[in-house]
Amino acid sequence: MVDLTVTLAGVALKNPIIPASGTFGYGREYAEVYDLDILGAFSWKGTTAQARLGNPQPRIAEVPSGMLNAVGLQNPGIDAVIAQEVPHIAEIFHGPVIANVGGFSVEEYAENCRKLDGVDQVKILEVNISCPNVHAGGRNFGSDPASAAQVARAVRAVTKKPVFMKLSPNVTDVAEIARACEAEGADGLCLINTLLGMRIDLRTKRPLLANRTGGLSGPAVFPVALRMVWDVYEAVKLPIIGCGGVSSAEDAAEMMLAGASAVEVGAANLRDPLACKTIIEALPGVCQRLGVTQISNLTGGAHS
Repeated sequence: MVDLTVTLAGVALKNPIIPASGTFGYGREYAEVYDLDILGAFSWKGTTAQARLGNPQPRIAEVPSGMLNAVGLQNPGIDAVIAQEVPHIAEIFHGPVIANVGGFSVEEYAENCRKLDGVDQVKILEVNISCPNVHAGGRNFGSDPASAAQVARAVRAVTKKPVFMKLSPNVTDVAEIARACEAEGADGLCLINTLLGMRIDLRTKRPLLANRTGGLSGPAVFPVALRMVWDVYEAVKLPIIGCGGVSSAEDAAEMMLAGASAVEVGAANLRDPLACKTIIEALPGVCQRLGVTQISNLTGGAHS
């Protein structure tokens, strides 16, 4: 008997496994494959104020031990999501929903989160600060502490829901960004987002992606994600959702030992739609092998 329940900033989850934003849409397709109610939560597709078609094709490329993507936050816009997707989510999933929010200005982040504050099933706001700031030459909000803090402060002012800032790994010191978000009232952190990468097609002598660069995800990034979760756990007192290359129950346990309270599964869902289900079913056995009867006791266990 293993207790798989965990808590994120006061939000109870039946287990720590969460499909990551961008790999699960709004749940529609996966609900045809298995009962989504086995999930601890799920993080919906990154949503912006206006509808976006995303970047030109090709925008996904398979690479050894992972994938590159430059989808470009394709989504129907916050109003359409609230009006059309939220009612459907309530029919297919009855647990806590994590709303991943994008933005291209501080004001857009704040307005999106203000609108979601009244959506009951959304229990956590996951603020993606890897978006470019159109008022600062396109530099990502998550690339420096001041910009990250500015978004955290603006979002915190418009919602009573827990705010988790999703951090970029494409920085010099991720712990510094984490401390800046904590100082401005963030309730938790999610890390990591994708690593910036590219590949070149030798036949055409051109980049594989039309956007030239894309975000690297999959097993290749797991060691980087694990190290950053470890560093941030030691830097702040906030709960952490660990994300990046998690493909098995063993990976999830390792991420929790590094400091995560819950774990998001991303690219693995695209390779195997049953990935989260398989991981959840395997977690009790992994915990038993590790000698724990309550999975939350793994969090930070490698630091002692």
